Amino acid sequence: MTQPRRGAITTATVGAAFLMATSAIGPGFLTQTAVFTAQLGASFGFAILISILFDLGAQLNIWRVLAVAERRAQDVANDVLPGLGHLLAALVALGGLAFNIGNIAGTGLGLNALAGIDVRVGAAASAAVAIALFLAREAGRIMDRFAQTLGLVMIALMTYVVISARPPVGEAVLRTVAPLAIDPLSIVTIVGGTVGGYITFAGGHRLLDAGIRGRQALGRVTRAATLGIGVASLMRILLFLATLGVVAHGATLDPANPPASAFRHAAGDIGQRIFGIVMWAAAITSVVGSAYTSVSFLRSVSGRIDRAPGRAIIAFIAVSAVIFLLVGRPVTVLVLVGALNGLILPISLGAMLVAAHRAPIVGDYRHPRWLAVAGGIVALAMAGLGARVILSIDL
Repeated sequence: MTQPRRGAITTATVGAAFLMATSAIGPGFLTQTAVFTAQLGASFGFAILISILFDLGAQLNIWRVLAVAERRAQDVANDVLPGLGHLLAALVALGGLAFNIGNIAGTGLGLNALAGIDVRVGAAASAAVAIALFLAREAGRIMDRFAQTLGLVMIALMTYVVISARPPVGEAVLRTVAPLAIDPLSIVTIVGGTVGGYITFAGGHRLLDAGIRGRQALGRVTRAATLGIGVASLMRILLFLATLGVVAHGATLDPANPPASAFRHAAGDIGQRIFGIVMWAAAITSVVGSAYTSVSFLRSVSGRIDRAPGRAIIAFIAVSAVIFLLVGRPVTVLVLVGALNGLILPISLGAMLVAAHRAPIVGDYRHPRWLAVAGGIVALAMAGLGARVILSIDL
């Protein structure tokens, strides 16, 4: 297949990285980071370090295999084991829909914090913005720019909040390599929140749709995956430092909305406004990423969806918004699907690792042994911890 021109390649590569990163940086991402920082203090830096290594191990394996196979994850999984791809598509779409309801809620909460807009009105307006993006003729390119712009805005605002919070950076660095406490649950939670479920495939599928595929594209694919993890990790670190600064100076986070109270303690009234912007940007980009990626999995299941993916994405966003507006955020469903989401990564990563060594799928491509070993460790660790979470749920 002919590769797109250089400028288009650069735009799509960076866009795919930011789509993956901003898909990860949602309302749950903000809340989890604030809560675990309050619980573990500077030692949460160790969990972030381990999660970054796990994230890279998962993302580099999956994106490289998809690029070489030149097919989406569900099609590759079906070649590994007939029916596995359909199961993966169902899990990703189900999880994507459930979490998208939470993302829609997050947009409403963000606008409420920013300008006092009613949460439901803000959520409906934000859903309309996301739908308008996919009504545009060059929706893919606009989506890339949208993710990049809001991603950079979030990083800039978080940097300001970190400076205002005056965190103990030296202590954070020390406890990142010499923690006083290690919480396995915090690691599996933030790994799942960064590369779990649909998030793992957001950038990889975007590269395929942009025509960046094949062995000749592996360098660009690797750089895009690394950039995506880098952006998401930078945002995690900034939020960690901001919250750590607040906690270190004696403030107590509001359990009803930990990240909002962290911003408010760090920067006062302006911190509250910044939280609104960051929450809205995090939520709206996750709405876009979730809808796009979930539908990309359904394209192999339905010919109608494959012929008109834009319409299916719009319907996906609309359904998510309607469910939220009618019944609010279904907490029980989100918890159950969240646990299920933790099991999607080992299933999908395991399938890609098997595919990496099947000549009918990847030809004569030789997958780096160190990368396969790293991916295997991540898959096994996440499978064990994910199962533990599932078994701990009180139905």
